[in-house]
Amino acid sequence: MMMQATLEKPALAERVAQFLYREAVLADEHRYNEWEALWAQDDVLYWVPMRPDADPTREVSYIYDNRARLASRIRQLNTGMRHAQAPQSGLRRIISNIEIEPGEGDEVVTRSNFILMESRRGVQFLWAGRTTHVLAPEGDSFRIRRKTINLVEANEPIGTLAFLI
Repeated sequence: MMMQATLEKPALAERVAQFLYREAVLADEHRYNEWEALWAQDDVLYWVPMRPDADPTREVSYIYDNRARLASRIRQLNTGMRHAQAPQSGLRRIISNIEIEPGEGDEVVTRSNFILMESRRGVQFLWAGRTTHVLAPEGDSFRIRRKTINLVEANEPIGTLAFLI
């Protein structure tokens, strides 16, 4: 009986990992509306600072999107006419070293490493970094409240981030 209960309700670590993998697939396959649906409806932040521990109110960020700006980014990508992504980059990422800790209230905080290969017009680019997600439970899954991506090369000149990192 104990085995069946475990199979019916996977452990938190497995549920979190599956959620992060699903998010990566949606971003890599340019399934923007499905990716956006993973986010909470309000009070969200999608942030790519120019350096770890930056103060976004005093320093420039590569991306610093609230809910409205995130929705606008998705609308632009959905047009298929965003110059920096015409044609769309080929993307594939690997997620590893997933760590989980409790957040505020019922939130779950995850930290994971990623490597993302981007292929654009015959040139390959490698992006790497550490992502922190703040997830809100919703049924057997989650919604993203915060996503912060600290790029390894953030302090170097980088190419355009015209895709979902």
